[in-house]
Amino acid sequence: MAEITAALVKDLREKTGVGMMDCKKALAETNGDLEAAVDWLRAKGLSKAAKKADRAAAEGIVAIALAADHGTVVELNSETDFVARNADFQKAAGDFAKLALVVDTHDALLDSVHEGQKVSEAVTQLIATIGENITLRRSAKLKVDNGVIAAYVHSKVDGQDHLGRIAVLVALESTGDKAELESFGKKLAMHIASANPLALSEADIPADRVEREKAVLLEQLKEDPKAAGKPQQVLDKMIEGRMRKFFEESVLTKQAFVLNPDQTVEAAVAEAAKAAGAPVTIKSFVRFGVGEGVEKKADDFAAEVAAMSGQKT
Repeated sequence: MAEITAALVKDLREKTGVGMMDCKKALAETNGDLEAAVDWLRAKGLSKAAKKADRAAAEGIVAIALAADHGTVVELNSETDFVARNADFQKAAGDFAKLALVVDTHDALLDSVHEGQKVSEAVTQLIATIGENITLRRSAKLKVDNGVIAAYVHSKVDGQDHLGRIAVLVALESTGDKAELESFGKKLAMHIASANPLALSEADIPADRVEREKAVLLEQLKEDPKAAGKPQQVLDKMIEGRMRKFFEESVLTKQAFVLNPDQTVEAAVAEAAKAAGAPVTIKSFVRFGVGEGVEKKADDFAAEVAAMSGQKT
């Protein structure tokens, strides 16, 4: 049996908004597995906001760069939002995004030359200069053969359209009118920033993620009085219906279009194709939000100040 520490209970409580005793019970039931405990709480209907399980904790900035037929996005992380407002930090993020335009992998980006040194060394220099742990955590690049790369940046840095808290790139393949494609691409990127789809199609969602969702739904049915005593065939239909809803909420083309909820994204693409005068295909998309999936240590500020002054709390 894994030790259920106070820190582990605190982490689960912060992720889900559930009370301390329920969090402790969930961890006990799942042998201290944090992610399994989140699912256990969801299955019991106790989680106030399941999506908080992936709540971003790290600070920093995302940056984009665009060329004629390709675009890039990078995430530069820091420990505090104060550093994310630092001019040198912001300039570095923008520079790294531009360098990513000419390489194809993140490792290649780290080995690229920036102002006479490797990017990885430039990041180390930033740490020495600014005084916080800084990481160039990830980058992505999208390309099109015919079409456009559209972009949207949310919570922009003042006066910097390429820097912000959320950045989206969308690759649209089409031989249609470029202005129409760019207009629709910007709207689609805004949708992705808001709706945060898991994948472009059902097939793109990892099998383990689908199975995890099914497992949660099965546990929810066990707790649902309305499902009690029903034959397995009926229960299977209920699961099928709930999984359909999961895909509608998670797959980009099946989502209700944020700018017109009466139509799906798939329908919006068909409408855009008519306006562009040629078929339009969403080739790919990428969405970076600052700190996604990164846990940030929650320091006790009062205790830290007390320690610095030689006092006890």
